[in-house]
Amino acid sequence: MEGFLAAYKSTYQKVENVNGIIRRNRKDKVAIVTGGGSGHEPLFLGLIGEGLADGVTLGNVFAAPPPTNVFEVAKAVDSGKGVLFIYGNYSGDVLNFGMAEELLEMEDIQTKTVLVTDDVASAPVERKGDRRGIAGDIFVVKIAGAAAEKGLSLEEVTQVTQKANDQTFSIGVALAPGSIPGATEPPYTLGDDEIEVGMGIHGEPGMERTKMMPADELTDKLMEKLLVESNIVPGDEVAVLVNGLGSTTLMELLIVNRRVAQILEEKEIVAFDMEVNSYCTTQEMAGFSITLLKLDDELKDLYNAPADSPYYKKGLVPTSIGGSVYAK
Repeated sequence: MEGFLAAYKSTYQKVENVNGIIRRNRKDKVAIVTGGGSGHEPLFLGLIGEGLADGVTLGNVFAAPPPTNVFEVAKAVDSGKGVLFIYGNYSGDVLNFGMAEELLEMEDIQTKTVLVTDDVASAPVERKGDRRGIAGDIFVVKIAGAAAEKGLSLEEVTQVTQKANDQTFSIGVALAPGSIPGATEPPYTLGDDEIEVGMGIHGEPGMERTKMMPADELTDKLMEKLLVESNIVPGDEVAVLVNGLGSTTLMELLIVNRRVAQILEEKEIVAFDMEVNSYCTTQEMAGFSITLLKLDDELKDLYNAPADSPYYKKGLVPTSIGGSVYAK
């Protein structure tokens, strides 16, 4: 965090005595706060910026930030319009952010929460509320930040952010494990010819362990699951994120994205925008995830609104490699 501030101190500042960073020159609006464990960079630091989050708090590697961190960051960004927390659905984060909410209530600061639950491999559809949050954080925070910048109320921002989460679907695949600092062994092992479909970003078990297969075949397998889970049909519009998990090269991600684009075109689903980069990582884990956000007019308008952070830019500087190419 000190390194981040050294690079971007004109735009961001540290919250005194806690591991938290906030935007300078914030508007008088609903404040967006996100955070979680370190080790997933550029998540969550990459989501603080104009049109995104106003504050971010980090815990140790793969550990939830303490309640005091969350509390102090939320206090620092509140302008009297309330604070919306957005974070992945993990027990430590739920507990610690929940405790911070109770402390904020004692200070008469109104709060709401949207849990990100985009990982379709982590629970069946009838238990969607139990699913983990993975790379879907990127799209959900983007929608929330745009809604807040429009001056919507806390209730309205929460409502559209929850809709964005409900329309966001992700699945990942691990090819090799990442590491946990201080551990003598990796959190799991995979054979040289093995992959695990649906593995979580902390090494949580996936849906299936299988043999290595060509990129197109693997992408077909993941997209089939996503399209069934999401009920995305011909004529629908989607935003796409092909996300690297840490050590997967951009060349490999582009190969995956090529096949994703082909599948969408074959099924007459419109790729409104496509993002290809490593936004939600697990140290040096090898693998990738695919995220689809099903768009309606409201979500499309918010998705298209300007956003600017050190690692994520929309509407200001083009980062999409294919939105204009594949959109019909």
